[in-house]
Amino acid sequence: MWKGGVFTPSSLGLTDSGNFTSLCPNGSQWVWEGLGECAQDGRDMASVYLGLLSIVCFMVSSLPQYYSSCKKGNMDSALSIWFLLLWLGGDSCNLVGSFLANQLPLQTYTAIYYVLADLLMLSMYTYYKMRHKMAQSRRVLHVVGVSCILGLTAGLTHLPGVGPQPERISLGFRSRSLLSTTDVTSFKPFTTKEIIGFSIGSVSSVLYLCSRLPQMYTNFKRKSTEGVSYFLFALVILGNTTYGLSVLLKNPEQDQGEMSYLVHHLPWLIGSLGTLTLDLIISVQFLIYRKAPLHVNGIIADETEPLIRR
Repeated sequence: MWKGGVFTPSSLGLTDSGNFTSLCPNGSQWVWEGLGECAQDGRDMASVYLGLLSIVCFMVSSLPQYYSSCKKGNMDSALSIWFLLLWLGGDSCNLVGSFLANQLPLQTYTAIYYVLADLLMLSMYTYYKMRHKMAQSRRVLHVVGVSCILGLTAGLTHLPGVGPQPERISLGFRSRSLLSTTDVTSFKPFTTKEIIGFSIGSVSSVLYLCSRLPQMYTNFKRKSTEGVSYFLFALVILGNTTYGLSVLLKNPEQDQGEMSYLVHHLPWLIGSLGTLTLDLIISVQFLIYRKAPLHVNGIIADETEPLIRR
């Protein structure tokens, strides 16, 4: 399936070169062959580049938190467990929906990566929770353990096969949100499978939105953002911004008006832009609590260190 690090037309189900000239006249061939998307003008190309940038931002967003957690060792007190669980729930719905919506391998592998990254963060949370509070209630640990097992099992169960992929055309990028199930024409009815995928995508957006609230409460309760990497939220903000722009810049399909296009993508736009708003509020918390005294294992340190360096 992989040749030189790019998808071949056969891996995308596009074995006939005539499909490109007939279905995407005057389009970019590398976008068609590599991403399965028809980009015919500058607006479509801008949407493609912004979509790719949003995927990169989301893929690296967890790395700063991994580093911060290993360095400070207080991940269990800095992050809300419900923030991590709801985020995992959103990514799991994204993964399941990507299969139900028959998405391209690129989006499917990206969704799998998101789930694995969430499971790693939950594993780190579990480690520090067991290390610092072994004598406390173990209900949270049980929830985390069951979630990790179920998430990993779902990811392995739904890995794409090596057989030929059915012919399909991706009509837009989705980064940390489920790709939409837009039809080629606005008059084609949704199948039951597509309706299920659309519904799961909507649930995913709601979970992403709800995941921020426990973390905002945790920061407010602690009056500190110590142990939370700001770059985690900064990269997610950038990812959601570029993702939202990529959706808005994408040209509607033939026989589909602008309003119809926006309504069809409304759940993902609400999930992306709504999460962006909440992440900006968390950014304000970083500014408010940046001079709060540091706590090391419950002890206030003598010196303070700004979380955001200038």
